[in-house]
Amino acid sequence: MEVLRPQLIRIDGRNYRKNPVQEQTYQHEEDEEDFYQGSMECADEPCDAYEVEQTPQGFRSTVRAPSLLYKHIVGRRGDTRKKIEMETKTSISIPKPGEDGEIVITGQHRNGVISARTRIDVLLDTFRRKQPFTHFLAFFLNEVEVQEGFLRFQEEVLAKCSMDHGVDSSIFQNPKKLHLTIGMLVLLSEEEIQQTCEMLQKCKEEFINDISGGKPLEVEMAGIEYMNDDPGMVDVLYAKVHMKDGSNRLQELVDRVLERFQASGLIVKEWNSVKLHATVMNTLFRKDPNAEGRYNLYTADGKYIFKGRESFDGRNILKLFENFYFGSLKLNSIHISQRFTIDSFGNYASCGQIDFS
Repeated sequence: MEVLRPQLIRIDGRNYRKNPVQEQTYQHEEDEEDFYQGSMECADEPCDAYEVEQTPQGFRSTVRAPSLLYKHIVGRRGDTRKKIEMETKTSISIPKPGEDGEIVITGQHRNGVISARTRIDVLLDTFRRKQPFTHFLAFFLNEVEVQEGFLRFQEEVLAKCSMDHGVDSSIFQNPKKLHLTIGMLVLLSEEEIQQTCEMLQKCKEEFINDISGGKPLEVEMAGIEYMNDDPGMVDVLYAKVHMKDGSNRLQELVDRVLERFQASGLIVKEWNSVKLHATVMNTLFRKDPNAEGRYNLYTADGKYIFKGRESFDGRNILKLFENFYFGSLKLNSIHISQRFTIDSFGNYASCGQIDFS
């Protein structure tokens, strides 16, 4: 990290500078809980953006957070909480593990309460970013015509290209799980799932209805492309999806949904635009049929791990099937899908959705 250009963390519409800290690697999970022990500093001066209540004893502020993250505020042997309390001259009350509730900050001085609240927010944001993705926003592409087109694609590729390096049936997507991802989510409680449902409903009311005209979007799934820059060493091959009428409405819709969720903090900002693609071949499937793309390459605490992947030679596939037509379909719903779960139809389980019509 460059000292003069530190990372910015956006919390509740405000930007904070994150000071450089030296991370340490421990062998035991409990030692990771005080990740910022002795190093946590917020660069911002106390501000008036937080709601701070004046009480007969002083001042009070509350923070709602999923219980899974409480331990990162407590720290090993309570050291993180004690350090924040000492440096801000506050008292921090945290619900017991597994209990939903509010983190309560009290103190004699308003600025101290605000400083403690800011530090807690930065810690919560930091450790939330280290959690593996739990859900994703997506369109399902599981209509019969597209599934049949995909199976025809798989059959023809295996018939014509099975002698090419790394090409075999194990790296093809499950046709029941074909989907278009809008964005990845970390939802750590039922309350956060409900917040996501409400945010999606607001998107529908504020702009999705206008873009879709209250009707399903008629699209075509046609043509293939690869993710990396070497067609002879491909890990992910995907099908392209576009509006049948040639308009940009689908791209506009998903980009605005992404923007709204990024602004709310429910999706971490990585890109300014959604890359519309439906994965049809992925070398991660070779070892794990339930793998879900690059998002599997992180441990529970967010650390990148290397998984050996045997790439495949996609040059003949790209040449022979460049414009392959998978079929047409109507996109009528955006789903909040839960990773690593399936419904009775073999698709990802949905814990919420909005319909266009």
